[in-house]
Amino acid sequence: VQLQAFGGGVVQPGGSLRLSCAASGSISSIYYMAWYRQAPGKQRDLVAAVTSGGNANYADSVKGRFTISRDNAKNTVYLQMGSLEPGDTAVYYCNGMGLSARGNFGSWGQGTLVTVSS
Repeated sequence: VQLQAFGGGVVQPGGSLRLSCAASGSISSIYYMAWYRQAPGKQRDLVAAVTSGGNANYADSVKGRFTISRDNAKNTVYLQMGSLEPGDTAVYYCNGMGLSARGNFGSWGQGTLVTVSS
């Protein structure tokens, strides 16, 4: 199973950006989809996650500003980011875990860079 992320770019503080991540392959179901981010010199941290049933959780730093959603029919997860701050600058990675024709899988996308700067 492969995940491919889209939507990074440069945005001014206070702006918005939407990331997408599509999973492909012999997928039976995806239990969990999430976004992580890694700033230069820092560890990779969870930003937001959503289950197949739609239950979502967020890092405290993004609550009220970011919204995670998913389209199960398209095996795609989205991250709508608003009120962006310079501290949100990072490479954003999507992650998915579920069941494929080959058994359980856990996969990472390639990362997409988000830069918040004036």
